[in-house]
Amino acid sequence: MIRTSEAVLPGHPDKFCDLVTDAIVAECYAVDPVAYCQVEMSVWSDQVFLTGGTATREPLRRPLEEIVKEVGRDIGYVASNCIVADRYTVHDHVCKQTRDPREWTTHVNDQCIAIGWAGYDEKVGWLPPEHFLVHHLTDAIWQSCRSGRLKGQGPDGKLLVRVRENADDWRIEHILITLQQQSEVSLMQVTELVLAELEDAYAQLKKRDRRWQAKWQEIRVLVNPNGPLINGGSDGDNGQTGRKLVMDYYGPRVPIGGGALSGKDLSHIDRVAAYAAREAALTAVVTGALTCKVVLSYAPNLDEPLDVIYEMEGRGKRLPTPWFAHPEVVGRYRTRHEHLGNAWSYSPSGKCRLALPSTGAPLLAHLPTEFCAS
Repeated sequence: MIRTSEAVLPGHPDKFCDLVTDAIVAECYAVDPVAYCQVEMSVWSDQVFLTGGTATREPLRRPLEEIVKEVGRDIGYVASNCIVADRYTVHDHVCKQTRDPREWTTHVNDQCIAIGWAGYDEKVGWLPPEHFLVHHLTDAIWQSCRSGRLKGQGPDGKLLVRVRENADDWRIEHILITLQQQSEVSLMQVTELVLAELEDAYAQLKKRDRRWQAKWQEIRVLVNPNGPLINGGSDGDNGQTGRKLVMDYYGPRVPIGGGALSGKDLSHIDRVAAYAAREAALTAVVTGALTCKVVLSYAPNLDEPLDVIYEMEGRGKRLPTPWFAHPEVVGRYRTRHEHLGNAWSYSPSGKCRLALPSTGAPLLAHLPTEFCAS
């Protein structure tokens, strides 16, 4: 069976919007540990639009325009690029209230459907192998753009993989990558460097997991098939918060839930329920199930979910309904906000912490300590 998945680099305009809005959530938490935040961003050319609302008991310490430009600089929108973050015109329409946010953060304030999934094993992060693969390769390219062979290229780019899944092995058939490049570097030079990085990253993967069976020479790799991509980021496409949810979850073979995750504080049911569903699915798999999908549905102003639906292959531990209650999930995940807006923390391989969607990693709410590998 053919499996496909895709991922983008932090300089992609949609992911840039995710990173900025999560950095705004982090800014709210810096002044109030129970802050309320629901912010969205859109970007096109040199114009940025921020909308939504925040509530904190102390005023925010800096203008949101400063956060937009700081995140842009961090990911590489600097003078050597066609986009320079400091030149963005930021239209800030966020309603910033200085008041007690618990009016919104202590209960379920919206309806929600959340889905969590886990399967396979730790070698692929309990994710679909094709989705783990595309993030592994994207991570390698991103790290190279920052400090390796590809330094200075990007920061916009995207990858797509096609994998043939057999009973006992996985064979990559295609890797497609589009990477923003500097104008003074030829397409052939970029292609050679990209191929070298991908080959090294795949060799590392094969060394750790023998199920990746294809020889590198058997894989068809397409690099910038449209030709050189010079004007990337918001100079080449518009961006919007929440448009990369499939990448942030489990890839296209697993359904996703409802609303966007980035830009929402960690009391918002869309976000914490997604983490709870993932952790519940992981718990089932590490205790015996082969795969597990958990579907949660919530109603406004009711702490416990209306539904906790397990779809499980094999037998694993099921968590009781009170474990998914809003006060419980907020208590578990809100303390893990330190990774919000961290544009360069871009790997699915971290252990025993919450790898938030804003990192570019697939949604991976990690297991309790007793289940974490050393």
